Amino acid sequence: MDNSPAIEPPVSLEHPVVADQAHLEAATGAFRMLADSTRLHILWLLADGEADVNTLTEACGASRTAVSQHLAKLRFTGMVATRREGRRVIYRIRDGHLARLVREGLNHADHIVTGEPPHA
Repeated sequence: MDNSPAIEPPVSLEHPVVADQAHLEAATGAFRMLADSTRLHILWLLADGEADVNTLTEACGASRTAVSQHLAKLRFTGMVATRREGRRVIYRIRDGHLARLVREGLNHADHIVTGEPPHA
């Protein structure tokens, strides 16, 4: 009997995708959620690690109510997940693709804001 640990295949960062209607609608839904600057800011913060609502509120400069409402939308759409730590709820981004998309969006924005030429 083989007792060696099972080796799991590496997770793919790229998928062979066909731009069919289902994929386009799913991507449009994700972009719709990213189209709000407060939600985008929250996701950008969560791309670097977990945080609670107080930390996110302070970092975003938005009201606690607004941040909580945005977090509820992000949870509903499956973009963030939660876990409890005592009485606190800790939020995290659920998907590495989403984290990379958020980072790339802000990297792209940096070119627009600073005037740095785009990459080939």
